[in-house]
Amino acid sequence: MAIVNGTASAGALRDLSPVLKVIGVLLLIIGSLMMLPALADLVFDDADWAVFVGSAFITVAIGALLLISHNRPIRALSTRQAILIVNLAWLSAAAFGALPFVFAETNLSAADAFFESMSGITTTGSTVLSGLDHMPHGILLWRALLQWMGGLGIIVTALAILPALNVGGMQMFKVEAFDIARKSFPRAREIAAGLVGVYVLLTFVCAVLLWLAGMRAFDAVAHALTTISTGGYSTRDASVGYFDSALIDAIITVGMVAGSVPFILYLQGRGSLAALWRSEQVRAFLLLLGWGALAIAVWLMVMRGYELPRALRYAAFNVTSVMTGTGYSSADYATWGALPVMLLAVYTLIGGCSGSTSCGMKVFRVQILLRFAVRQLRQLVMPSMVQPVAYEGARVREEVLTSVFSFFFLFLLTVAGLAVALAATGLDYVTALSGAATAVANVGPGFGPIIGPSGNFAPLSDTAIWLLSFGMLAGRLEILTFYAMLTRVFWRL
Repeated sequence: MAIVNGTASAGALRDLSPVLKVIGVLLLIIGSLMMLPALADLVFDDADWAVFVGSAFITVAIGALLLISHNRPIRALSTRQAILIVNLAWLSAAAFGALPFVFAETNLSAADAFFESMSGITTTGSTVLSGLDHMPHGILLWRALLQWMGGLGIIVTALAILPALNVGGMQMFKVEAFDIARKSFPRAREIAAGLVGVYVLLTFVCAVLLWLAGMRAFDAVAHALTTISTGGYSTRDASVGYFDSALIDAIITVGMVAGSVPFILYLQGRGSLAALWRSEQVRAFLLLLGWGALAIAVWLMVMRGYELPRALRYAAFNVTSVMTGTGYSSADYATWGALPVMLLAVYTLIGGCSGSTSCGMKVFRVQILLRFAVRQLRQLVMPSMVQPVAYEGARVREEVLTSVFSFFFLFLLTVAGLAVALAATGLDYVTALSGAATAVANVGPGFGPIIGPSGNFAPLSDTAIWLLSFGMLAGRLEILTFYAMLTRVFWRL
């Protein structure tokens, strides 16, 4: 299969068979995974097991129909077909993933159920649910599985599809095996299998360590699923703060960092820390985490009277959670003061590394924007000086710069537009702005008394909930892929 430029070719979008076939396979996977929470409900004697069986039947039936009716081999995809697949895949996953929330005893409205599912599959971590401590085990496991599936989907999309579409500068990170416009499938399948293996291994190790640290087995598995996927759904209303354990905080902090590193580096470096450190993006990411945690730890000691171990523990955990987009909280950081809140807001937008499960604008784009700005300042002083923007030892092409700037502009425009729309629903400016930023950046909790780390999104109106749901989708699809589908030229057959 290859992705080819087909914007003007006849039938570039008219043939929807490849699109529907991929959606069919996706629904079969989602429907099959619904049986795991059904099994959990049976084991823990929760009545909602029938909800998951029914939802699985509906999802698998529709997926099978799509697959049977469009079972021709996929030999090539036009650019527009690839864009449509990405958008519809995430929309379909969120829509069918919402079925258990609609039918279960949570009694969520369609808007809230879709929001919870979209937040899960995009690994955002925002929630409208409360009373998690007494929630049926199947629902808790399903929330975690949605985020785990979404995290793996993010990695594959970032490595295989977005670079081929030249989205947001992602073409800089084309993996040779995934350059499917020219390469054959065997090598791509080998890389994909390796990525899945690393993802599963990290999740397993995290679950075992959390269990050994004192979590009960179910909590350990659920938190491992949402830690490596940097999703942040917890089994407790108080999030990780419920366990009040420095060891658990440390394990999850390391797990969040592991999920925010480009997964292809795990294969290329064969697990070597030195190989990870050689990446400019990883170094910058780790240094930002370190500086942010140190700055907030010092603030907590000086302004709040924390002792050094406690200050470092809370600062490191919550800075990592916010920057990676996980959304866990071990304390109500909104009460720490102006400096921590502003620093965390900036880290919310920056996010983690490309090709990982993390969120935000991604560190590499911030690096490229800063280097371009420095070049412009130097050329202002010395107009005759020619200095290309370099990254990872190579010159950044103009098309990549254009793609990065386009992403940056649309990212900020989306946050601003969504904030205005949310304010129009009656929300205060803190809730509207932080809600828009955390939705588009796929972080989770916002700021303020309503959607801050100690609250949730349940009090918001259905209109605000729908707006935030599509904000999460736009952010997860790297903005450009989402907006491309909304243009008139996209639908010109």
